[in-house]
Amino acid sequence: MFSNLSAGALGLSLDHTQAIDLAVKHGFGGVDPDLGYFRGLGSDAAIAEHAASVAERGLRWGIAGLPVPLTAPAEEFRAALATLPETLGLLAAAGVTSVGTWVRPMHDDLSYRRNWVLHVSRLQLVADLLADAGLRLGLEYIGPKTFWSTERFPFIHSIGEALELIAEVGKPNIGLILDTYHWYTAGETAIDLVGLSDADIVSVDINDARDDRQRDEQQDLDRRLPGSTGVIDLDGFMDAVRAARYSGPVKVEPFMKSLAEEPLDDVLSDVAARLDKAIRA
Repeated sequence: MFSNLSAGALGLSLDHTQAIDLAVKHGFGGVDPDLGYFRGLGSDAAIAEHAASVAERGLRWGIAGLPVPLTAPAEEFRAALATLPETLGLLAAAGVTSVGTWVRPMHDDLSYRRNWVLHVSRLQLVADLLADAGLRLGLEYIGPKTFWSTERFPFIHSIGEALELIAEVGKPNIGLILDTYHWYTAGETAIDLVGLSDADIVSVDINDARDDRQRDEQQDLDRRLPGSTGVIDLDGFMDAVRAARYSGPVKVEPFMKSLAEEPLDDVLSDVAARLDKAIRA
């Protein structure tokens, strides 16, 4: 596995070239791909040349976002699906290998079963297009009860449910985005990660939680840097990820607005050190 600089996940406003320079400076192993930047290069050849220059600097690509809203109205979903091949072509030209999205853990109108059927059918369509482009899809379940309990029908919010959904979709290029925060707020432990392999995991996020709230009181967008409070069992989580022989990106996604107010190099130096410690422990 490798440490990945995801500026957006840190709440930092960096353009693509800045992110690459800073990732190299602070010793990250990868950086997020930037679809807008790729599109601006104008051709697949130029995108491939850019990707080669990034690789020459010792960086790999992290995960790109999936530009398809899984629960959107039918017309909006179809429109997004129609433009997806062009987007995937740009990512494939850059050598990006995966995209990801999160599963909305509740719905005001659709019961669990109806929402399940909707996700299975739409994920099958998305996964086929991704497979044609040689890309994997990562699905992230969302754990905080303060989020999934806010609408009439709760939906997937645990690793077991996410794995069941992936199994029913039945496409080999779909796996999990694992996040320590969702793992913790879902009430899970390292035991729930036993048996996973590299083929099951597309991306990994590490964070910590506030130490002045109980698990069911934690808010999705109010997290802490990994290892800062010790509320989340980061060591147990990473031991399980290593046991799975996971080989992909690991990033920090704390949603801490205060980071943008601190000196940029200090923030990135701290984040890089926390990632390296977690990965190499």
